[in-house]
Amino acid sequence: MSRRVPRSRARLALVLGAALATPLTLTPPTAASPAYTVTPLKFTVQAGGRPCTVDADLYRPAGVDRAHPAPAVLGTNGFGGSKSDGSTDVVGKAFAQRGYVSLVYSGLGFGRSGCLISLDDPDIDGAAASQLVDFLAGKRAADDGTSVDFVARDAPGDPRVGMIGGSYGGAVQLATAAVDHRLDALVPMITWHDLAYSLSPNNAVGGRGVPGVFKWQWANGFYLVGEGRPVTRPSLDPSRINSLGCLHFVTEACRTFHTLNSGSYPAGRTARLLAFARSVSPVSYLHRVKAPTLLVQGQSDTLFNLNEATATYRALSAQGTPVKMIWQSSGHSSGPTAPATGELDLSKGNLETSYVGRRVLAWFDRHLRKRTHVDTGPAFAYHRDWVTDPDRAYATAGRIPVPGRTFYLSGDGKLVDNRNKVARGSRTYTNRLSPTSHSDSSLAVQSGLPAAPPRDTKGTYLDWTSAPLTRPLDVVGAPRVTLRVHSPKAERAQDSGDAADKLVLFAKLYDVAPDGTRTLVRRLVAPVRVPDVTRSFTVTLPGIVHRYRPGHRLSFVIAASDDAYFGNRGVKPVTVISNEDELHSLQLPTVD
Repeated sequence: MSRRVPRSRARLALVLGAALATPLTLTPPTAASPAYTVTPLKFTVQAGGRPCTVDADLYRPAGVDRAHPAPAVLGTNGFGGSKSDGSTDVVGKAFAQRGYVSLVYSGLGFGRSGCLISLDDPDIDGAAASQLVDFLAGKRAADDGTSVDFVARDAPGDPRVGMIGGSYGGAVQLATAAVDHRLDALVPMITWHDLAYSLSPNNAVGGRGVPGVFKWQWANGFYLVGEGRPVTRPSLDPSRINSLGCLHFVTEACRTFHTLNSGSYPAGRTARLLAFARSVSPVSYLHRVKAPTLLVQGQSDTLFNLNEATATYRALSAQGTPVKMIWQSSGHSSGPTAPATGELDLSKGNLETSYVGRRVLAWFDRHLRKRTHVDTGPAFAYHRDWVTDPDRAYATAGRIPVPGRTFYLSGDGKLVDNRNKVARGSRTYTNRLSPTSHSDSSLAVQSGLPAAPPRDTKGTYLDWTSAPLTRPLDVVGAPRVTLRVHSPKAERAQDSGDAADKLVLFAKLYDVAPDGTRTLVRRLVAPVRVPDVTRSFTVTLPGIVHRYRPGHRLSFVIAASDDAYFGNRGVKPVTVISNEDELHSLQLPTVD
């Protein structure tokens, strides 16, 4: 059965995509800084077997010349942006004012750069960026003949260069480093690890071979913003038009969006979909990334959650690539950052006075300016929104906490701290043909509108709630839950050959205040397409940093639907039985 996106959802997704086009904002501080010159340039590069035009601006600090070279910073836009969208050109200004040569450019398919959107494919987007590194190395000129000889070099043809940027401008750094080992430092911010997970997540452990639950709001935001380019800018370079199903994306990306929107996931077609999404994602090429990497991910992010950066961090660390990670508060799902929080917001000139800003400067000092005495900070740091002093808001650790504190799901709806307290019992919920739960209001937040509170409709979810806490409970990391559910209708349908017939559910954590107010932590949910409904399964929830205060209660919920995602096909009642033979546990990563 095919599934079309209603017009109201399409309009909503268009606005979401527009919001996505505003990634990390980097604006230089107001303090007196060296002057610089800006030179607009065009490059014709070979990417994916075809020539592409790249539109760029070169920022040259005063006093930098062949006799006095400086390291370089390369940056590009988030999805839907360009080199001059107010959130990319300031990268050039910010770092030129700090003495770096800066080259910022419009990514392929955006602004005045040519060729199709290829989702940061290393063989296309990475190859294009690598040819800009050639320019910084003095190995090639711009189309007008402009060349440079004032970038510091580690060897002939090897410039001292780093990259920084957020979201779409974050993943391209890893893609470039995978094909060009001349990069010396990376700072990818609020970006992805695996697009198959980002756009169609399945948080069931071991469920990688099963298509996830389509995140239609965010995914169609990408799609509609990309497709709108030839319509809103009819004089585009013809290389940016694709006649094979989509106007503006490479064909395989087009097929991926169409398959996800169909709501039908037969094995062969879906396997190709997952293979393409992963082939253009860091998960497939991180083994080739050797450049020192400072990952910055946002806690308020329903698009690319903390688990994405964690997976990248662990992969790089395991192979010996120098890597550190910061979990900042803001992400794609948060509004403007208040200066009083001490969070990085370079538009307010706080690079030197914010924790993340100082870490970025130290990272480039160490790896680009080769100041080996500079301390680049701990392996892991995270922002605590319950700490009011901005100078103490970030805590640090040598590693990411792992689940250790265990609660059990009792048959009477309680969340208990000892398996001997589990009461026997069974409880049932069912889904309806339309969504009955709401979690994500990223559209409202990005648009400055009031955000509708999360909600669940009676009879369509189950919850387990703890007793009031007697002391603070600080959760830092990704909780895990082990479940067994019973659903005869789902069991009969799960071997149909179409993954869309498998049972879908949504796991999430609430904080219940003494007055009964329920807060869905960071509005995050864990979509699950259950691999095998006849067996128990484990779910990894999105990572969080959250303090449950004394007197508050912890509540774990599984819901039948969520209006930000496609859900179950057909009505599938679910029963959860609790007894000594079927224990369900929730494990939390906690810190003192």
